[in-house]
Amino acid sequence: MALDLTSLPKREDTHVGTMARGLKGSDILRIAAEIRELAAQGRQVCNLTVGDFSPREFPIPTALGEGISAALQAGETNYPPSDGVLELRLSVQRFYERSLGLKYPVEGIVITGGARPIIYGTYQTVLDAGDRVIYPVPSWNNNHYVHMMGAKETVVVTDAAHGFMPTVEQLTPHLPGARLLCLGSPLNPTGTMIDPGALKAICEQIVAENRARQGRGERPLILMYDHIYWTLSFGRVKHVTPVELVPEMAHYTVFVDGISKAFAATGVRVGWGVGPPALISRMRDVLGHVGAWAPKAEQVATARYLDAVGSNTAFLESMRRQVDVRLEALHQGFTRMRAAGLPVEAIAPQGAIYLSVRFDLVGKAGLKGNDDIRKLLLDKASFAVVPFQAFGLMEDTGWFRLSVGATSVTEIQEALPRVEAALRAVLAGG
Repeated sequence: MALDLTSLPKREDTHVGTMARGLKGSDILRIAAEIRELAAQGRQVCNLTVGDFSPREFPIPTALGEGISAALQAGETNYPPSDGVLELRLSVQRFYERSLGLKYPVEGIVITGGARPIIYGTYQTVLDAGDRVIYPVPSWNNNHYVHMMGAKETVVVTDAAHGFMPTVEQLTPHLPGARLLCLGSPLNPTGTMIDPGALKAICEQIVAENRARQGRGERPLILMYDHIYWTLSFGRVKHVTPVELVPEMAHYTVFVDGISKAFAATGVRVGWGVGPPALISRMRDVLGHVGAWAPKAEQVATARYLDAVGSNTAFLESMRRQVDVRLEALHQGFTRMRAAGLPVEAIAPQGAIYLSVRFDLVGKAGLKGNDDIRKLLLDKASFAVVPFQAFGLMEDTGWFRLSVGATSVTEIQEALPRVEAALRAVLAGG
C-alpha cells in the first residue's frame, strides 16, 4: 500500500534559502495560466500574452523536424559535449559569418538548451555577489537574474519617444564601476530596435571605460547583447551588432541567440552564446555543472539545417511575412481607433513578435492601473495582453506587450472590434 503524501504543504518557506524565498515568480506565466484556465472553460480568447509560437500557426521547418527524427533513429541519444557538438558550433560559426559578417573562433561558441542558460551563464560567469548590473526597463527578466546572483542593480527607465531603448546620455554616468550591461534588440517586450547610431555611441563609451580600467588593472565592463529575435526585423530599422559598429567590442560582448524565435522552435531548446573565447570557455565550465546542454539529436539536426542555406532562408522570409502581417493588423487597427479619438496608441512594428500598445485609461471609469485595464480587456473584449510591469517598468502608464506568435490574423481581426467597443464603453462611463 502506497503512502499517501498528498497532504504535504504546497509551500513552506522555512525549507528554502533566502534567495529562493525572495525570488518572484513570472507575471507572464501567471497571466498565461489564467488564460489557459479560461480556455479550459470553453472561453474563446485572443491570446496575446506569451512569447511563444502556436505550432498550428507557426510549425517548425519540416526539414528541421525530419532531421531531429533522423538523428534519433541514428542513435544520437547520448550526452553531447558540454560546449555543444562540434558540428553545430562550426555551423553557428558559418551562420554568423554569412549572415552577420562576424567570424568568431569556434572556441567562442557554446551551445545550450535554449537561450536562457546563456543569460544565466553570463551572469554567473561575469559577476561576483555584490557586483553592479545596468539594465533598462522594460526588459526581460534581468531583475530576476540580478536577484539570483545577489548583485546590485542600476535600473534605467526608458520611454516611448526613444522606442523604449536607453540613450547614451542615460547610460554613461552609470558605466564606472559596473560589471555588466544588458541590452536587447529587437527588444522583448516592445518589438522595437535600437538605432545604430545610438548603439555605436554606447559601445564607444564602453570601450573608453574599459581602456581606462585596463590602465588601472580593473576588470572590464561586459555587454550582454540579447538578439534572439534578430532574424525577425521589419520596416526601415536595420539590425546591427555592437561588434560590427565598434570592432573592439568583440573583447567585451556576449551574444545571446538560438533557434527558438527564428525558426518557431521554442520547445526544441537549442540556443548558443557567442563571445570572447576566454569568457565563453569559463561559461562552458559553469553550464557544464548545471547540465544545461541541448539534446544531442536536436543539436545534430540544427547543425545540418543551419547549413541548408536555401531552405532556412526561404523559411525565414516566410516567417517574417507571417509575423509582420499579424503585427500590422494590430497596428493598423489601433491606429484607426486613435484616429477616431479613442485613448490608444501603438508603436509601429520594428522587430520580434511584439507590439507596444498604450491604453490611456488610468483614472477613467474607476480604472486605477494597468492590471485593471488588463482585466477590463480580458473581461469585456476577450483580449489578453501583458502589462509592462511584468518587464520591470513599474509605473501605471498604460503600456502593454502584445505577442502575436500564438494567434491568427482572423482572431486578431475579430478581436479588434471588441476592443474598440470596450474602449467606447469606458469613455461613456460604463
